[in-house]
This record gives sequence, structure tokens and C-alpha cells, in this order.
Amino acid sequence: MSSDQNSMVILITGGSSGIGKSIGAYLTEKGYIVYGTSRNPERFTNFQPFELLQLDVADTKSIALAIQTIEKKHGRLDVLVNNAGAGITGPIEEIPEEEIRKNFTTNYFGPVNVTKAVLPLMRKQGGGLVINITSIAGYMGLPYRGIYSASKAALEITTEAWRMELKRFNIEMTNVAPGDFATNIAAGRYHAPVLDDSPYEKPYGDILKLMDDHVDSGNDPLEMARAVFRIITTKNPRVRYKVGAFMQKFSIVLKRILPGKVYEKLLMNHYKL
Repeated sequence: MSSDQNSMVILITGGSSGIGKSIGAYLTEKGYIVYGTSRNPERFTNFQPFELLQLDVADTKSIALAIQTIEKKHGRLDVLVNNAGAGITGPIEEIPEEEIRKNFTTNYFGPVNVTKAVLPLMRKQGGGLVINITSIAGYMGLPYRGIYSASKAALEITTEAWRMELKRFNIEMTNVAPGDFATNIAAGRYHAPVLDDSPYEKPYGDILKLMDDHVDSGNDPLEMARAVFRIITTKNPRVRYKVGAFMQKFSIVLKRILPGKVYEKLLMNHYKL
């Protein structure tokens, strides 16, 4: 998307920490006008280096208010980065339905509703860009992360359809799927408890530890910030981008070329199931 970057206004949902904060800080450094969001911005006193607006992706009123604030101030919004998301783990059989719905509200309905709210403004100004942060986990059903994989896959597929609907308005949409990055996502994840009398107790307990190790040894979120910057400065963004460790990206290629049962066996060996 090419435009004079100093006048470009960017909104990043979930901008108070992790990948969202890294993207916001990097883009501010590059001279863009950046707004991040948080459900409770008052918790982040003296937050640097960009402004945090109150926005809860589960609350359409708060979404509308945040967009109105930006429109009043700048009259435009050039880029939306749908970054707010939540992790969820557990044996699917044991995750309460309410938690599954809550996860889809954050990871799927949230970005859909924020996008719906910005599109009229982008149409009015003659164009814009929406970047949906999905996940490499959305390309495959991962054991004990099935609900997370499903919510990210749903956003990925919706983006494929939506970007075709938006082309006539000069509005671009793309997916960026990160692998494991060293952020605090594990702390904010909903973990179904490891139950003593559960038939899943040992394998689920082992996989939880493995997942936390992966996040702790993950790549620097600055890598994601650079990827987003490259997309913003690209004229015609691709349908999807993948950012992360080579093996995580390669796992998607393997899924495409291997027979289903062979790939499943590889995953089960990886997770020691």
C-alpha cells in the first residue's frame, strides 16, 4: 500500500504488549501515526511510544467509539492490524463450551467486527489495508490446541473470501501467520485444568510444558513488526504471509505434500503422543 507514510494512520488491536506493542513501536519509529488498543488502557500508565485507546473486541460499542475517536482526530484510518487474540488449550472434550465461545469471540468475531467498523471510513477515503494476524497453528489441527487452531483457521479462510469482496473499493486485506514468538501470550491463555482423574492427564500435562517452552524460546517479535512494515509498503499484498522459525513454516509445506496419515504421525511423534 503506497501513501505518504507521515500522514498514514494505523490502528493495532491488542497493542499494549507482545507482538502488538512491537509492531506499534516499530511503525511509530518509521514515522506513522499509530494507535494501539487495550481493554483497560488505564492499567498502562506512562505507556510509550504510541497512544492506547480503550477497545474491547467483544464489545461493538467500544469498537465504534475507538474508530470515531480516530476519525474525529484525523479524518481517516489507513491501516487496521487485527492483532488482539487469546490462546486456549485443553482436551476438546474437557473445555467448557463457554470458554470455546469466548475464544471465538476474541479470535474470530472480534477482528470481523472491528473490520466491519472501519470499512465505511476506508471506502469513503478511497482505500485502506486490513492485516489479520492469524497463526501457523491455524493451518493444522494441533492436539490440545484444537480450538485455537480452529479460530485462527476461520479468520484465515474468511480473509480469503473478504479480500475478493473488497478489491473493488481499493481496500486490501491479508493474513500474517506468526509461529511461536517470545511474548506473554502463554500467561494470558485459557488453560483447561489438568484433572487428576482425567484420561488425558499425562499427555495434556506434557504438551502444556512443551508449548510453554516453545513460546519462551520463540523468535523476537520485532520480526513480526518488520513483516507488517514490509506489507504496508507493498503495493499489492499477497493473500498470506508466514513469519517464524523455518521448521514451523516448513510444517505447512509438509502438510500440503504428505498423505494425511503420514503428517498426523509426524505431529503425534513431535508431541510424543
